[in-house]
Amino acid sequence: MQSREVPYFSQWETPDMTLPLLAEGVAALHRDPLWRNSGAETVEDYARWAVNVCGMACLKMILAARGEIHPTLELARACTTYGGYVVNEIDGTIKGLIYEPFVWFVRERFSLSAETMTNVDMAMVPRLLSRWRYFIASVHPGIRWPEREPPSKGGHLVLVTAASPSEIRFHNPSGHDPQSQTDVTLPLASFDRFFARRGIAVGF
Repeated sequence: MQSREVPYFSQWETPDMTLPLLAEGVAALHRDPLWRNSGAETVEDYARWAVNVCGMACLKMILAARGEIHPTLELARACTTYGGYVVNEIDGTIKGLIYEPFVWFVRERFSLSAETMTNVDMAMVPRLLSRWRYFIASVHPGIRWPEREPPSKGGHLVLVTAASPSEIRFHNPSGHDPQSQTDVTLPLASFDRFFARRGIAVGF
């Protein structure tokens, strides 16, 4: 299983904010000392968006692999203009990532090839990675603790960079330590317990 060198970025500007967030809720992100690097105008705006931008973190990693660095929230705002996120102006809630608008966004803004994938059996993933450079996969966020049984599948996005018939390798934007963040390697069967069998294939 060969994996291309892909820089890692968390969906939080300070990567070790995951455990405080899980313990205290979104308010923990108000203490992120690096929040301004996100491109947010206020720390409140940063905290509101950060819990929704796992997909933008995956895109940021893909773009960084070809030498481009973009602030995460700048990507999110641009994606919103395509319909990739829907912001409720009344209560401030954010819906997304919505796959098809994201596909159009990355095609038009960054000349990336991309395609929404559904009904993806785990056995298909190694073949998929032989045709595409990356796969943004929908998994349960509890994949940071692969030994635990998830209550459901999906709800979070990770960047799959390599796969073989027996294992898969990925970057997790909300991992809580280096081992659960960067180049995480799991057996296909373990990944499948969290995998919603959908995602977005991306290539250059």
